[in-house]
Amino acid sequence: MVLSAIFCVLKVEINMKMIVGLGNIGKEYDRTRHNTGFMVIDALAEKHDVTNFKIQNDAMIADFRVNGEKVLLVKPTTYMNDSGRAVRPLMDYFDVDLEDMIVVYDDMDMPVGKIRLRQKGSAGGHNGIKSIIAHVGTQAFNRVRVGIDHPDKESVVDYVLGKFRKEQETDFEIGVQNTIKALEDWIEVDDFSRLMNKYN
Repeated sequence: MVLSAIFCVLKVEINMKMIVGLGNIGKEYDRTRHNTGFMVIDALAEKHDVTNFKIQNDAMIADFRVNGEKVLLVKPTTYMNDSGRAVRPLMDYFDVDLEDMIVVYDDMDMPVGKIRLRQKGSAGGHNGIKSIIAHVGTQAFNRVRVGIDHPDKESVVDYVLGKFRKEQETDFEIGVQNTIKALEDWIEVDDFSRLMNKYN
């Protein structure tokens, strides 16, 4: 009976969810469109009074708890194209199951601020997702895409590494807040399929 109780406590203790926001490290990339994942992580951290970020396994990480469950916030410091090099070791170190990880990133194929939840799929040209797929060995992991729209005349590189125009900022902030709601629902409900029906 005692051993059973101890096992239950340990099982609860190691239960963890991991939220990965993709972006590029460095002041020159702050608030740029390609750093959408970082901005979502920062906004979620601010909402939950999380300030204990530290560097581990090529990432800035911090955590907080919701109903006894630990939530790990991750911002890879490897630069976007090598994001998987940070994600996989953290999954292994913290023993995070694939279904308990979610990745947040920018998407040019959707209007600014629109969000879409997916359980699997190709990288769709996004190098950060391509790197994670290569390192975890599967396309089947949860993700939230946040729309940043497509450039009209700028090159793709200049556009994603540029900042939102003033007329885009309100829609983008709505997208960030909706993403946070979806992430918090995921932490609480733990039913990604249901959340896809709710938010998509």
